[in-house]
Amino acid sequence: MSKLTETPRQLRRRAFQLFGNLRIRPKLLVLHNLFFLVLTVGVYWSVIPLFERRVASAKQREFTLVTQLFADDNRLAAPQVMGLYSYKQGDAASLAMPAAAVEYLNENPSRVYMNPAVSDTIYRRAPIAGLYKAITIPDVYYDGLVTRAKYTLFLVLAILYLAAIFLLEFVVMPSYVYRPIQLFLDADDAARANDRDRELIGEHDILADEIGQIMLSRNETMRRLRQQNEELEAARTKLLEQDRLASLGLLSASVAHELNTPLAVLQGYIEKFAEEPASGPNAERIARMLKMTQRLRRISESLVGFSRVRRDQHEPVKVRDLVEEAWSIASIEEKAARILFRNEVAPEDTVLGNADRLLQVFLNLIRNAIQAVPDPGGQIVVSAAAVRTESRGIIQIRFEDNGPGIPADVLPGIFDAFVSTRLDAKGTGLGLTVSEGIVHQHGGTIAASNRPAGGACLEVRLLASPAAG
Repeated sequence: MSKLTETPRQLRRRAFQLFGNLRIRPKLLVLHNLFFLVLTVGVYWSVIPLFERRVASAKQREFTLVTQLFADDNRLAAPQVMGLYSYKQGDAASLAMPAAAVEYLNENPSRVYMNPAVSDTIYRRAPIAGLYKAITIPDVYYDGLVTRAKYTLFLVLAILYLAAIFLLEFVVMPSYVYRPIQLFLDADDAARANDRDRELIGEHDILADEIGQIMLSRNETMRRLRQQNEELEAARTKLLEQDRLASLGLLSASVAHELNTPLAVLQGYIEKFAEEPASGPNAERIARMLKMTQRLRRISESLVGFSRVRRDQHEPVKVRDLVEEAWSIASIEEKAARILFRNEVAPEDTVLGNADRLLQVFLNLIRNAIQAVPDPGGQIVVSAAAVRTESRGIIQIRFEDNGPGIPADVLPGIFDAFVSTRLDAKGTGLGLTVSEGIVHQHGGTIAASNRPAGGACLEVRLLASPAAG
């Protein structure tokens, strides 16, 4: 559609759109000038007509007064009249008197003639025949008074406008409008540039007005977005770890399948050796080998289900016996013979869970402690305590050692996959991750901390068996 064929409504919409597209400062300048124009017109039509009526009324009163005085020669002397007004005396031709005035005064010699609609001059017949007197009201004075009032009004309005523009554009608006908006824009530019140091508006720059409320809301939104981005990044990292764990799960299932057959054969041979008579030490070794073989077969069977959630059969488990079994398996390591191990768990402490899975947790924690404590002089203490919560009882099991403790940079993510301070042949960083998963499947929690006296403390909280409660 051509601009010439646009309707008035479309033209108004286009004008509003053009005005709305202006930046803040030009837009305010347009509004300032429009306001001054409206103010000037309003003041002019409110003051000047009223002033003109007052001046005209004053002029009429003076005209009437002078006429009365001029009619009485005894009350208004010629020198006095000449000092204030234009006074003349002469014949009709020299005074340029209208014919109507001459005719009227000849018929009424004692009266005066005036016609304000035609002239501001008052005429009167003199005592000498053929002579007349004329006095003129200074009309220029009244006209000049109105003109000066108009100029003065425009000058005052202009001064007020300039003062208001200066105050607004150089004092008020820069401090309370332009600067906050610029801070807002700078913070948005920093956010788009991923400048974390400048993407938030400083609290000391935020006022308590509506713009300040918008700034506070924007800061809160940016903080939430930053937190969500961090959570998304953490989730992405977790997904990468889960992908690696899934690959390990597939690999472990394949390895378990390959190990099952030789383990079954080995277990069969050991069972045959156990049936034959043997001395005390040899019988103990054969019994331990058989237990280890059975343990390896159970672990091999559980590797397939490592990467998927499953429901295990839970039953009451004696914590002290489970700790003893875990230590007997871990003590096969050469270093364990030079470590002081104390199992301070009470015989009656019983939890509800799967003994085989919990044994895997305790074994991981004890093996980690064995690797951490000094050689010689290492100490490992396992203790337990019953804790009563609002819903049910909890058994709190603590694994403490006198090693160097957990590094501060590792402690927050100690249970994440592949986090290890000894990524070598003896550590993969998966033991605590697997342990955490098993504990959570049992409805419990696991936490790591450093002891004030030195060394690490791993705390496992499991549901107490109802029978033990």
